[in-house]
Amino acid sequence: MTLTSWAGKAVPAGVVVGTTDTQTLTNKTLTSPTINGGTFNAASTVSDSGTIATTSVGFRGIPQNAKTAAYTLALTDNGKHISITTGGIVIPANASVSFPIGATVVIYNDSATAQTIAITTDTLRQAGTANTGTRNLEGYGLATLVKVATTTWVISGAGVS
Repeated sequence: MTLTSWAGKAVPAGVVVGTTDTQTLTNKTLTSPTINGGTFNAASTVSDSGTIATTSVGFRGIPQNAKTAAYTLALTDNGKHISITTGGIVIPANASVSFPIGATVVIYNDSATAQTIAITTDTLRQAGTANTGTRNLEGYGLATLVKVATTTWVISGAGVS
């Protein structure tokens, strides 16, 4: 048995000393780790070089959710962009899908035809105007939706009317 020294004690190699001790982990795999109540998974992996995966939400990329028919936003769309070709987008009521304040979704109209961005019972406000309610996103337009209050979203972008 190989012994190493740790904190002045001889310890068999590969043995975990204690869960409350300060330790350096080298070449270890953590399965479903929880740090300060947050869970890390493949979508939020930070590599040892300090870079974040391109497909991680909110960092180097805005992952795409491509749609070819009418689509209602889901919580999993937060931090992503929806590329839609037909059917339009519906922002669900906070009572049915409770996006957190600050949630951001980008919509790209990947067609020459205007797409509707509708809201159910909450408020959709066009940035910089007094306009509220359903908006149109012109062909090849790009819109950003940000939830600014419990039942209020703001929309801005090129081609929003």
